[in-house]
Order: sequence, then structure tokens, then C-alpha cells
Amino acid sequence: MSWWGKVVGGAFGFMVGGPLGALLGAALGHNLDKGLKGLDGAEKLDPGDRERVQTAFFTATFSVMGHVAKVDGRVSADEIALAQSVMNEMDLAPHLRQTAMRLFTEGKAADFPLDDVLDQFRRECHRRNTLIQMFVEIQIQAAYADGRLAPAEEELLLHICSQVGVSEFIYRRLEQMIAAERGFNGGGRRQRGAPPAQPQGLSLKDAYAILNVSPDTSDSEVKKAYRRLLSQHHPDKLVAKGLPEEMMKMATRKTHDIRKAYEKVKETRGW
Repeated sequence: MSWWGKVVGGAFGFMVGGPLGALLGAALGHNLDKGLKGLDGAEKLDPGDRERVQTAFFTATFSVMGHVAKVDGRVSADEIALAQSVMNEMDLAPHLRQTAMRLFTEGKAADFPLDDVLDQFRRECHRRNTLIQMFVEIQIQAAYADGRLAPAEEELLLHICSQVGVSEFIYRRLEQMIAAERGFNGGGRRQRGAPPAQPQGLSLKDAYAILNVSPDTSDSEVKKAYRRLLSQHHPDKLVAKGLPEEMMKMATRKTHDIRKAYEKVKETRGW
């Protein structure tokens, strides 16, 4: 049975408690945070268990996304659409999509316990750095929903990174990569009320940004960067580390963008 099947089926022994359990419980209409230690098997699964990590990742992703969307004052139609587009990309079943939107709403609350959620999420991930970076990437995408990164959003993203152990250097690289991906996939800046931009041809500048290298980077270093990014975003590897299976499509799209960027650079350099 999948992690979600166990949640909805009532097999909560592997489930997280704490703020993540409380958030998911509220979204499901259950009190998952009560009495978990007394459930059979609960004491056998430490932070780092795959199904427990999948539950924590899903819960933290959508609740923190709601908090990011609210930080600049109000949740815009673009930001709600971003949350929905992530769910579309994951091809969530209707009941799972409904839970994700409820978590998004929980994250918008004035008393949302952001630091507690992030602290627990980091513990549950148990040093799975690539998984934590994937979480940060999704939050950056959420902040870019309206086509720009407001100062309040960037301040919050840097705080999130600090709480989950991602350096500012890594954050800057991820932000640059996502900004380039948005331009490539038609998600760039647009006027309020205007239709979404159509995907543009991948520019060389964006290709270098997606690969986190520069035109001055040597051929060998470009190849190393490509292999590293492909490994970090490999869907099967991420799922093995605790990415919910429903998020595989998102990871697959990222590997597609990385491959397209590499092909663009290869073509330009005449390899």
C-alpha cells in the first residue's frame, strides 16, 4: 500500500506527529497528532523512514507554499493558480488534490507555525539534502507565481533555507535556475489579467543558468554540472529518498529541462 493509502486507510503507525501531523490531521478532519506513540509500529519507525518522509514532504510542501503565497500581503489569483498547477503537474487524484489545497489554506493562517514545521521537516528528511533542495525549489516556484520575486518573498525564502540547512549560495543557484526555467516554459513576467506567456525557445543564457554554470565554465566542468543536476533530480532516486510518488512527474519535467539546456550548450560549443 502506498504512503497515501496508509494515511487514508487509517494505518497511522508510521505517521508523523508534531506540527506536521496536526496540519495533515486538520486537512483530513482527523486528530493524527493524538496518541500516535501508542499505535502499533509507531515506535519502530524513526525519522528517515521512507513513508514517513513522503508524508512529511507532502504536508510541508503545500502548507509552506500557502505561507509563501501570503507573505506579500494577500494570496493572488496567480499564486492560487501556481498551487493548482503543481497539483496538475503531479496529476493528483481528486481527494489528494483536495487535501493539498486544504494544507495550502492552513499555511495562510496568521498563526501558522512556520519554524516548527520547517524544523520537523528537516528532522524527518534525515539528511536527505537532495530532497530538501527539491522542497526549496518548489517554494521558489511558488514565490515566482506572479512573475516576480518580491523583497518580502525573498526574505522569507532565505529564512526557509536557513531553517532547513540550505546555504544562501545554494539558494541563489536554485533561484537563478528556476527563473531561467520559467522563461523557457512560458512562465515569465506578465501583466495582471493577461494570458499566460507561450513557451519560448531556450536561450543560451537560460541554458547556462539552468545548468548553474557560465559561458566561461570549462567543457569538463559543464559536463560535471550536468551529470550532478541530472543525478539530483532523477525521479527514481528522489522517490527512493522519500519524494511522494505523485511528484515524479515534476522531477521528470526538471530532468527534461536540464537535458534541453545541456543540448543547447553542447550545440553552441560544437561538441
